[in-house]
Amino acid sequence: MEQKGRIFLILVAMVFHGTESLSDDDGPLVLDYYKEKCPLLEEIVKHNVEVAVFKDPRMAASLLRLHFHDCFVMGCDASVLLDSFGGITSEKQAGPNLNSLRGFEVIDQIKYILEEACPRTVSCADILALAARDSVASRGGPSWDVWLGRRDSLQASFSGANQFIPAPNNSLETLISNFKQQGLDIEDLVALSGSHTIGKARCLSFRQRVYDVNFKGQYEIYDKYRRYTSFRRILQSICPKSGRNNDLAPLDFMTPARFDNHYYVNLLQGKGLLGSDTVLVTQDHEGEILKQVWAYATDEKLFFASFANSMVKMGNINPITGNQGEIRKSCRFVNT
Repeated sequence: MEQKGRIFLILVAMVFHGTESLSDDDGPLVLDYYKEKCPLLEEIVKHNVEVAVFKDPRMAASLLRLHFHDCFVMGCDASVLLDSFGGITSEKQAGPNLNSLRGFEVIDQIKYILEEACPRTVSCADILALAARDSVASRGGPSWDVWLGRRDSLQASFSGANQFIPAPNNSLETLISNFKQQGLDIEDLVALSGSHTIGKARCLSFRQRVYDVNFKGQYEIYDKYRRYTSFRRILQSICPKSGRNNDLAPLDFMTPARFDNHYYVNLLQGKGLLGSDTVLVTQDHEGEILKQVWAYATDEKLFFASFANSMVKMGNINPITGNQGEIRKSCRFVNT
């Protein structure tokens, strides 16, 4: 498979090598933005994402998370990809990202190929948006049209990454407020939380609640299932009380490598891994969120449609367009 991939990339580079990038048009994000500028863009991104996910299935969740963590800090502008250099302090060093975010090398590889095929044409921010979509589709999830035309930020926000990226122990009220700041509503919060149907979380993210003496109380409404006790023991076996902060547990124990609606089934059975997962059903005093969780748990097509719609909405958070920002040659550094 790797050999076929190299042949494909060489052919792409041969066809487009030397092609000059066109000037960027002012205006909002559009479909087919690169139709003339870089017609094989989506094929290149999809191929490389599929290869990366084939080698490491967890990479699908990692690339999806990269896009999420990018958009929640200054908008979808690829600021999350910048390394510390000069006056820039990388967002990668912020609490929610340090020793946690992955997939940077995959984005680097895609960018390298695109620079050979279509120099100074495709933004790193657009690569992130496409890679997130293709990652979800590669694991059996929905696909959607990605609106393009983003440009790359000239700066990063270390403080913003610490402030605006949701934490795994956030209360429901905090999550709702956090999403509202980004122009996303409660329905978006519940739908996008479904991204936790794939991927893994570090012990550091959930150990505290596993050993909380009030753990049972968090699931009083699920006592009839009598499943939280065995689930708790499983988590404790993965994460002892001390040490091993970077040991991993799947966010979805039922189908950890497949993008489906089992995340919501897990919540209804008291098997949400993170505190920020369980609050969707334990702190919903009005019951409206619980209704949405039930709807997604019983209708996967409905969840897929809602998730795709919310991903498009999230991808439109404060993009840089027109003559603002730049098209980076390397996603890790601003152009010199």
